[in-house]
Amino acid sequence: MSRQSLSKAHKKITELSWEPTFATPATRFGTDYRFDKSPKKDPLKQILRSYFPMEEEKDNRVYGAMDGAIRGNMFRQVQERWMEWQKLFLSIIPFPEISAARAMPMAIDAVPNPQIHNGLAVQMIDEVRHSTIQMNLKRLYMNHYIDPAGFDISEKAFSNCYAGTIGRQFGEGFITGDAVTAANIYLTVVAETAFTNTLFVAMPSEAAANGDYLLPTVFHSVQSDESRHISNGYSILLMALADEQNRKLLERDLRYAWWNNHCVVDAAIGTFIEYGSKDRRKDRDSYAEMWRRWIYDDYYRSYLLPLEKYGLEIPHDLVEKSWSRIVDDFYVHRVAQFFATGWPVNFWRIDPMTDADFEWFEHKYPGWYDQFGKWWENYNRLRYPGRNKPIAFEDVGYEYPHRCWTCMVPCLVREDMAVDKVDGQWRTYCSEPCHWTDTVAFRATYEGRETPNMGRLTGKREWETLYHGWDLADVLTDLDYVRDDGRTLVPQPHLDLDDPKKLWTLDDIRGIEFSSPNISLNEMTDAERERHVAEYRANPNVSS
Repeated sequence: MSRQSLSKAHKKITELSWEPTFATPATRFGTDYRFDKSPKKDPLKQILRSYFPMEEEKDNRVYGAMDGAIRGNMFRQVQERWMEWQKLFLSIIPFPEISAARAMPMAIDAVPNPQIHNGLAVQMIDEVRHSTIQMNLKRLYMNHYIDPAGFDISEKAFSNCYAGTIGRQFGEGFITGDAVTAANIYLTVVAETAFTNTLFVAMPSEAAANGDYLLPTVFHSVQSDESRHISNGYSILLMALADEQNRKLLERDLRYAWWNNHCVVDAAIGTFIEYGSKDRRKDRDSYAEMWRRWIYDDYYRSYLLPLEKYGLEIPHDLVEKSWSRIVDDFYVHRVAQFFATGWPVNFWRIDPMTDADFEWFEHKYPGWYDQFGKWWENYNRLRYPGRNKPIAFEDVGYEYPHRCWTCMVPCLVREDMAVDKVDGQWRTYCSEPCHWTDTVAFRATYEGRETPNMGRLTGKREWETLYHGWDLADVLTDLDYVRDDGRTLVPQPHLDLDDPKKLWTLDDIRGIEFSSPNISLNEMTDAERERHVAEYRANPNVSS
């Protein structure tokens, strides 16, 4: 099919678009952006006639690889540590994909450009396809891995696990609030153009290094669609830039979108890559090195910086702050430590770090051992039941963190924690940008302009409040993270499944009370709260 015929077909399709003159169309997904002065072009000219044959070929390759993985018994050869983290990852990732599909009608409704509607419709089909092949990947893992417990409840676990709430917050950001903020700036311009580089390129490379060649096949098939999505996002971004009234909104949304993506995606993918891997070759890139290449150089320097020529203020300070948090503040490692601290309420297993892990981390992140080494030694010492409680309830010098109201990742860079009384409730934030997002960006006015479509950050945003005062055994029973024998826990702080005496049961955790830091914070007097926050920020949280 010639390119000329595709262009003609695209032009013909857009001619079929029409606006009714007999009635005023209902606005279903509102936006505060204005597009009256915008050019209406789609530089990529996407049409379904060229799209479906390409996707069919990609699907054939994905499902062929799945068949090959079954025949080659790949699932018994993958590193167990890697597969355990996939229980969490694959419980989350289909939701942002299907949220992205749901975001496309929002963008179509909010952006008056018949040319780009075609591209958005194609993207919606892409996102449904991505979700489908990722769910199928999870099904294969469940059917063929030695320990399906966790995979089999991942849909339920995504909705009731403390880690799933973070992923849900991320995916719901695509479909809530201002339609252009959610479906374009947050999803397409930042999440897909920047952070899918580490998600769909860096992570598959780590999977292959751990014996999993199926995940790279699936995720490279996904990533190859992202160029079209990037084109959609860039087209709408240029349309918005054509009206000066949109400039402040764009700058607001870039700040919010960048920081929230950094908080969530770097926390999750950084942990999966660094702590899910058994590959400790010194010449293997760390997550920080991959982030520098894929996000800082390829996105920030090549995509964001050129937008300054349009007079747009780029959030340079947040980009540099993100980098500093990753390399100087050990952000990813603090998240991994938090996940391991919370192992009793996980639905996957986390094994202790070994001498090889210690050596690699210290090589890639100098100073790592001084901050985390003793704690991981304690994790190893306390991994079996009988003589101790789970590490979160033992005195190892680790204080359980507060949760960020905005991104829902805990306040792990402790000196950066912000505290404020908002809408009648004391809330904690992992950083000042997340505080700004809740108290300034998601409000009915922004810099004197009415912004009624932004909505609010509401709901049960600190998971621990759901189980405040409960017995830990009752929490696990309510979550349904118990194996088929009715007493052995799905989560374990090690990978030793062969000896039943090494497996934690409900009896081992009964009598331990679970508590919410946020409820405790709101019950304090002002003096107690001020002292508590000062001590929290000053506590280095290092095991002795």
